[in-house]
Amino acid sequence: MLRHANKPNSHALENREPERPERRHFLNMVGRYGFTTALIGALGGTLFSESAMAAVSQEEDEREKAADTVLVMATGYRLGASRAYPIMQLNFKENLQNFSRGKLYVRLQPGGQLGAGGALITKVQNGTIAMAQHSISNLSAFAPEVDLINIPYWCGENQHLVNLVTSSAWKDVVHGKVEDRGFKVLSYICIDPRTVAVRKGLLDHPVRTPDDIRGIKFRVPSSQILQKVYRLAGANPTPVAWGETSSAMKQGVADALDPSVEALYVFGFTDVLASISTIKSVPDAQVYTCNKRWFDAQPADVREAIMQASDVTFRENLAKVPAARAYAYYEMRHAGIDIYAPSDAEIGQWKEKCGHQLETWNDLKTELAGSLDKFNELLAATEVSNGYYVDSNA
Repeated sequence: MLRHANKPNSHALENREPERPERRHFLNMVGRYGFTTALIGALGGTLFSESAMAAVSQEEDEREKAADTVLVMATGYRLGASRAYPIMQLNFKENLQNFSRGKLYVRLQPGGQLGAGGALITKVQNGTIAMAQHSISNLSAFAPEVDLINIPYWCGENQHLVNLVTSSAWKDVVHGKVEDRGFKVLSYICIDPRTVAVRKGLLDHPVRTPDDIRGIKFRVPSSQILQKVYRLAGANPTPVAWGETSSAMKQGVADALDPSVEALYVFGFTDVLASISTIKSVPDAQVYTCNKRWFDAQPADVREAIMQASDVTFRENLAKVPAARAYAYYEMRHAGIDIYAPSDAEIGQWKEKCGHQLETWNDLKTELAGSLDKFNELLAATEVSNGYYVDSNA
């Protein structure tokens, strides 16, 4: 589980790594120094400095040889994505290595080289890899309790989400059940809430209220809760695999989708969309998990270091959110996409149509939280700070 070859497949490199003139040099550095070292050099601006690359390679080699444990941490995002999407994978690698005093060495496998979403979660659950990053929504297929966050308008805003996932109420209701299914939750990643983003040629104005999406084909993931959200709002939920979504939008198979502005930018929707409306309904959040059996097998000081590194990485993520948002918003607007912030009255119409207060959500609240009283405890927890601040002005 812990030792893996450090050689990505050429298809992953072709589709996910640098595409500018330095690409050939990057691939040369991969061949000479290994993938992780080349990525660190590319991200740190030392790719074209032979002496700097040699120094990075030497440090990585020394750290790996000195470590008691070499582990793979896989993500769906390329290194450098944190400029617009604060996934913080290089930060997490460094923090895990440093807080463990070198007992851990983290071999990054970014950019979907080992898969993404459910594929990565499966590999963590069965112990093929130690750690992975994926969305909280994707985790719900393995641990349904976390799907609570997809009920609209109770933890959609950033600070409400952060208050919730750091609360004892959330940990009592959710974390134990997640661990029963083979996972250890390490670090949540706050991005920004989901949106309503519509394709070019659909409307002559941005979406303001649910009436604007009545009957349109709204791309949804496999989450039954999110499908219900847009059905309640009046749209026609249309399940489309993520990898096929861009072409589906271009072809009119789907009219709208809901990721955060940052995710829409990182995944290249600048030439597809006309407008994005920040309705703040549901978090578009990520999480790092590790295999629970692997975690429990580590010495006590290493387990403590892992959790300390996780907390520090979480705090770094929260600090990065407004800068990543500003960059993504600038680039989207520069591409001609209208980013619209609905008024309080308009948000009120969304809440009235699909918000958590509707009785139609009570069965799910009971099923996933254990009871309505338990859900209300979680709801109350969204209003209580646990010492973590994040900007919520999306």
